[in-house]
Amino acid sequence: MAASPQRPRVMMLPFAAQGHVMPLMELSHRLVEHGFEVVFVNTDFNHARILTALEGAAPAAGGIDWISFPDGMGPDGDRTDIGKVLDGLPAAMLGGLEETIRSRNIRWVVADVSMSFVLELVRTVGVRVALFSTYSAATFALRMHLPKMIEDGIIDETGNVKRNERIQLNPKMPAIDASKLPWTSLGKSPVSRRAMIQSTITTNPTLALADTIICNTFQEIESVALAHLPIPAVAIGPLEAPKSAAAGHFWPQDETCLRWLDAQAPGSVVYVAFGSLTVFDAEQLQELADGLELTGRPFLWVVRPNFADGVGKGWLDGFRRRVFGKGLVVSWAPQQRVLSHPSVACFVTHCGWNSTMEAVRHGVPLLCWPYFADQFLNQSYICDLWGVGLKACADGLDIVTKEEIRNKVERLLGDEGIKARTLSLKSAACASVADGGSSHQDLIKLVNLLREN
Repeated sequence: MAASPQRPRVMMLPFAAQGHVMPLMELSHRLVEHGFEVVFVNTDFNHARILTALEGAAPAAGGIDWISFPDGMGPDGDRTDIGKVLDGLPAAMLGGLEETIRSRNIRWVVADVSMSFVLELVRTVGVRVALFSTYSAATFALRMHLPKMIEDGIIDETGNVKRNERIQLNPKMPAIDASKLPWTSLGKSPVSRRAMIQSTITTNPTLALADTIICNTFQEIESVALAHLPIPAVAIGPLEAPKSAAAGHFWPQDETCLRWLDAQAPGSVVYVAFGSLTVFDAEQLQELADGLELTGRPFLWVVRPNFADGVGKGWLDGFRRRVFGKGLVVSWAPQQRVLSHPSVACFVTHCGWNSTMEAVRHGVPLLCWPYFADQFLNQSYICDLWGVGLKACADGLDIVTKEEIRNKVERLLGDEGIKARTLSLKSAACASVADGGSSHQDLIKLVNLLREN
C-alpha cells in the first residue's frame, strides 16, 4: 500500500503585536483548509498571553502547531514601544528559527514584512519566503518611498518633519500629511524612531529576495497601490477567521455582547473599539464616554485593559452602572462577529488595517479616529477615496469633544451617500473572496506557489 503523501509545511512568522498575529492566523486557517501543516511562531511573552486568554487550554486548531521564542526583552520590557521590540527580535529569534526550519524540513516561511530579517535565511538555509503585509498596499508603497522622502528633506532620519507637505504617490492612492507618516509616531523616543527608520531603509532592498508579497486587500480597491510594490504581489483579502477559531487573541473575548446585540433594534448600535495599542488620557476617555451617552443610541464599547492612562477600575465600574440598559462595555469583543451583526449601525475606530477591512467586508460605515502608524493613511482611504466614513476632528486642545462625537455619529448615519457607497464596497469585497473572485484566484495562486519546493 502506497504511503500517503506528506502535507506541505509552512512556517508563519508574525510581528509580536495583536494586529499582526490575527491576520496571519486567519491565513493559516485558509492554508490548513488547502491541505497544509502550519508551524505558527509567537514570542514567548505573547504565547503566554494567548494561553491565558484561552484559560490555559492549548490552542485547538487542527493542522496548526504553535511554537514560541524569546523576544529579547526582560519581563518588565515595554512591549508597546514598537521600535524597541523590532530592534531586539533578530538577535533573539534568528538562531531558533534557523534550527526549526532545518529540523522540521520547512521549505516556506510566510513572514510579516516587519520580520523581514528572516530573509537572511534564504541564502543560509535555502528557505523560500513570502512576505505578508499587515498594512495596506498603499502603506507598503509609502515604505518603499521613505528614502526619497528623507533625501528630499521632508523628514529626517529620526522621523522629525522638516517640510509638512501632503504626500500622494498616485491620484488613485490615499494622500497623507508628512506629520502623519507612520515613522513620525511609531517609536516612543528619538532613538527608537531612528532605529526603526534605519532598519526600514536597510531592509527595503532585501525585500526582493522574497518570492511574493501577500496583502490583506483586494484588487478592486488597491490595484494601483499593488502595482507600486517592489515584487509581484497577491491580494487575498479581506481575510476572515472561522467562527470557531478564537486562538490568537491576547485577551479573552466576551461573547455575552453578541446576546446583548441580539436584543437591540436592527441598525441601531454604535460599536466602539480602538484596537490593541491605542491609549487615551483621562480627559479624552471622559469626553468619549459622555459623547456616547449624548448620541442617545445603544452602544457597545470595547475598553481593554491598559486602554487609558490614570483611570482606575472604579471609574469604569461607575460608568457601567450609569449606562446600564443603554450601553455595554466589554474588555475585548469578537469583532468580526460584532461587525456582521444586523444591529450594528456604525463603527467608531482607530482605523487599523484589520478593522478597516473587516468593516468594509461587512458594510459598516466608519467614524475615523486614528492614533498612530498607518492609521492616518487608512483614514484617507476611508473618507477621501472610498467615501464610507467621516473624520472625528479634535478641537484646539487636541480633544475630540462629546459634541463632536454626537454630531459626527448623527451625520454618518444620516448620510445616504455614505450608506450606498458602504454597501457597494461590501458587495465588491464579498465578490472578491467568493469562488472565482479576484482574491480567491490570488489565494489559489499563493497555495500553488507554497506547494513548490
